Amino acid sequence: MVDQSEIGTRYQMLSPFLNERTRRLAAAAEAAALGRGGLSLVSRATGVSRRAIRSGLAQLQSPETSSDERIRRAGGGRRKTVATDTTLKSDLERVIDPVTRGDPESPLRWTCKSVRKLAEELRGMGHATSRRRVAELLHELGYSLQANRKSFEGKSHPDRNAQFEHINAEVQAALKSGDPVISVDAKKKELIGDFKNAGREWQPEGEPEPVRVYDFIIPALGRDTPYGIYDMGRNAGWVNVGTDHDTAAFAVASIRRWWYSMGKANYPRAERLLITADGGGSNGSRVRLWKVELQRLADETGLAVAVCHFPPGTSK
Repeated sequence: MVDQSEIGTRYQMLSPFLNERTRRLAAAAEAAALGRGGLSLVSRATGVSRRAIRSGLAQLQSPETSSDERIRRAGGGRRKTVATDTTLKSDLERVIDPVTRGDPESPLRWTCKSVRKLAEELRGMGHATSRRRVAELLHELGYSLQANRKSFEGKSHPDRNAQFEHINAEVQAALKSGDPVISVDAKKKELIGDFKNAGREWQPEGEPEPVRVYDFIIPALGRDTPYGIYDMGRNAGWVNVGTDHDTAAFAVASIRRWWYSMGKANYPRAERLLITADGGGSNGSRVRLWKVELQRLADETGLAVAVCHFPPGTSK
């Protein structure tokens, strides 16, 4: 008499090399060799269901009908979740509906729209699903991972467009007369030193450039402040980098350096300098030191310096 443990041992040794088809054929061969009662004995020893063993026995008896390489018959296997749960997809569409996603009373909001949260919401509605299945359904519905896009500008002043039209007219007139027109702005400040920065560079494999772990300012080196000046007439840029504070004095000093290094040579007959700038920061429209330093620049160079400020909130 064959011991059940012997059958189980043989099956466990073979199981890593078997797929679903060969597994039921191996169990069926054991059952056929044992004869009467072999099906139940093999099922208990291997854990293969009696139904699968019967299917294997049928295949062994008619090998010509199962000569293809299919593991399962056509249409076999577990049905898709959406086939058995007909409301799963519609409920998923409802909880991510663009009309309600910003509503505090809706099931989800922008801050919790992840597959994990969606799966939790659907399970709370009685659906048996997982975050992986939710991700698959989202792709089927045409959704993809996307970052936020800046679209809403908030309230707009009624004279906002008129200000832009005024600036455009002033710039066009200055360019037509041959006077310099520059656009100025302070750029992102950067720490000086061996700090981590975005981007990559070619290095020998396994030898990346070592940098500091923490982005604490080095007192002896300080911080860089790039102040950009764009010459509209010549389509040329110029940047002055300072290591002190971003003040109105620094902003006008940058313009002064541009004038003596480039502007004066490019516009030898200039009588007027038109500057366009945003309404805040070191060159803000309400900064008194900015106006005082510009007057000093005008007295020094003999130019009539005019400034056009863009409306608040304008990104240049």
